[in-house]
Amino acid sequence: MERNNAIDFIKFFAILSVVVIHVFPRDSQIGLFILDNFSRFAVPFFFTASGYLFGQKMIHKRDSFVYFKRYIIKILKLYLCWLFFYVMYDVLILYKAAADVPKEFAQYINHFSFLDLIYYGTGTSGYQLWFLTALIWSVIILFGFSKLKKARLLLTISLIFNLLGLFGQSYSVFYDFPLSTRDALFIGLFYTTLGFFFADDKFLKKSRAITAKINLSLIFIFFTIQVVEGYLLEKILSGSHGEYFISTIFLTAFLFIFALNNQTLGKDLFITKVGGRALGIYIVHVVFIDIFDLIISALRMDHIADNLFLKLFETLLIITMSYISYDLLQYFKRRLSEWVKIS
Repeated sequence: MERNNAIDFIKFFAILSVVVIHVFPRDSQIGLFILDNFSRFAVPFFFTASGYLFGQKMIHKRDSFVYFKRYIIKILKLYLCWLFFYVMYDVLILYKAAADVPKEFAQYINHFSFLDLIYYGTGTSGYQLWFLTALIWSVIILFGFSKLKKARLLLTISLIFNLLGLFGQSYSVFYDFPLSTRDALFIGLFYTTLGFFFADDKFLKKSRAITAKINLSLIFIFFTIQVVEGYLLEKILSGSHGEYFISTIFLTAFLFIFALNNQTLGKDLFITKVGGRALGIYIVHVVFIDIFDLIISALRMDHIADNLFLKLFETLLIITMSYISYDLLQYFKRRLSEWVKIS
């Protein structure tokens, strides 16, 4: 099965957008607010790409349950390893900064809830790990529905939940939904299921009817609508800051269709290679942001912390350090695996 370079190419811009969201203050200037809203396609695109790749393997694997089990175990191990890492990192920071270490350590441990750990993926400074738990639960539900031949029904159900989840986000100005909606049920499930449908050859043939020119025009239109939608809801109607919108659905769909119809886009480019490591960068980048902020604070440079040029430098540095560190981790992991086999 030939690798789709265009997906990795777009993933580079998606992971860059994630870092931009986490590095730049979103409300200090209108330009930064627009940049933040512009970047909100990133995580939905990651879910869609994951669902697409999962769907492809499900179609081509003779024993789909074996692949499903391996996939879940792989993502679960990744989550548990990095959950442990961020807990240890938090404890280290707490040990260095706390006035009463035993008391504050006990408070830190006690604030964890079972639901946070197994479903929401929250509770540590590694707040981005929610993506992994959401992906695990989304794939489990998707696999169950696909085995029952009810994937189309799931797409409808998950779309309803996604739209309902908007009221816990940007649309809370109309009705304040009482639950957290940054999770599998309200975000991950719909986009993962959407990606699963993109893996269907019948859909691929239909998508080719959309020319590149029309596709790019639609992508530009929905990028614009997403920014306008966010501005109207938050700045005009005084709603909550949203992480996704109605327009995000169409934007993500047309971005993915463009990737399917232009599979060699970005081939042999370095940024495409970086995009192929997007999940690793996503997992590790938060700790580098935290370290950078600690250094700025230690150097007593907080007064320039929001400087535009410093933020641009930080964004490039975080992407670079995250890519190199995760690449090194994978290298040592391979070498360790080879050493274990030899011994």
